[in-house]
Amino acid sequence: MKTGCEKKMSVTIKDVAREANVSPSTVSRVISESPRISEDTKKRVRDIIIRLNYHPNVVARGLANKSTNVIGIILTSEIEDLSKNPFFIQVMEGISSYAKKQGYYIMYTFCSNKEEELKCVKDYVHGNLADGIILTTVYYEDSCIGYLKEVDFPFVVIGRPEDTKNVLWVDNDNFQAMYSVVSKLLIRGYRKIAFIGPKNEISVGKDRLNGYIQAHKVHGVNINRKLIKEVNGFNEECGYEAMKSILEDQTPEAVVAADDLLAFGTYKYMDEKNIGEIAVIGFNNTPLAEYHRPSLTSVDINVKKVGYYASKLLIDKLKNNMNENHYVIETNLIERESTFKGINTKDKIQVTR
Repeated sequence: MKTGCEKKMSVTIKDVAREANVSPSTVSRVISESPRISEDTKKRVRDIIIRLNYHPNVVARGLANKSTNVIGIILTSEIEDLSKNPFFIQVMEGISSYAKKQGYYIMYTFCSNKEEELKCVKDYVHGNLADGIILTTVYYEDSCIGYLKEVDFPFVVIGRPEDTKNVLWVDNDNFQAMYSVVSKLLIRGYRKIAFIGPKNEISVGKDRLNGYIQAHKVHGVNINRKLIKEVNGFNEECGYEAMKSILEDQTPEAVVAADDLLAFGTYKYMDEKNIGEIAVIGFNNTPLAEYHRPSLTSVDINVKKVGYYASKLLIDKLKNNMNENHYVIETNLIERESTFKGINTKDKIQVTR
């Protein structure tokens, strides 16, 4: 005789197997989309799963398969910075959109420096917290990359690593993107072009600075080193201080900033000093760029797509289904009020490295 206190037992994988007249391992293979199971069997098992309202136990499956179905993401940002820098939000959206389709969950870790990143990476590996890791920033002589290669743990980096053959990576062609922007400025007659970007220990900063330098060389324009300011981060404060330093020496005709937040900082200082008539171009085309006053011309690096393909590369590796070891995502210049009118974003400019 049943009492009101009795709980309804949840459906197990053995219940599904018994109804379908197959083994529990066959049900597991159907759930994991194994090609070894016939389509007729797959349909019969799936129909019973729906009829019995069976929900696989993710933890139990992970223990059985020695996997977690979790991807660990190392973010080089404090969590409170997310509202200020949409880059990380957009890259997380891209990563999650592909991972969700493939049945993977995401675990995020926020780190404020390189030492903390390495500790978090080791925690992921030794704690069996994730099947693979995505690093969202690449440094020169990157200790996280070195460690993950040493222990042979699956990972992907967002950015161009030093070892492009033996590391899975996704990035834009940052050299070409900056080269193209600066070339267009030079073609339009600008000569005093300032550069504000992160220090060279970050690969994206190094590549964009090299694009800036090469554009000057190709167009036969001398570089004024006082117009180059390398900063310690991607935020408005760094852009503000860099622009302050530049203007203490001379007034540029244009500024190219390696991030929209750096560009916003340059405007903040210019507004305080009532300085105008300087063209400004940012990178990342953050949602705020369109609503800034003046609206900011920016290079759209397709951040969500970068995250999406980072997730795809890692999951393809985890499923032994790799066809590529890297993806280079296209960029597009979005012109707005902060620059001159008339840039043809479809210009083809020959690069000589």
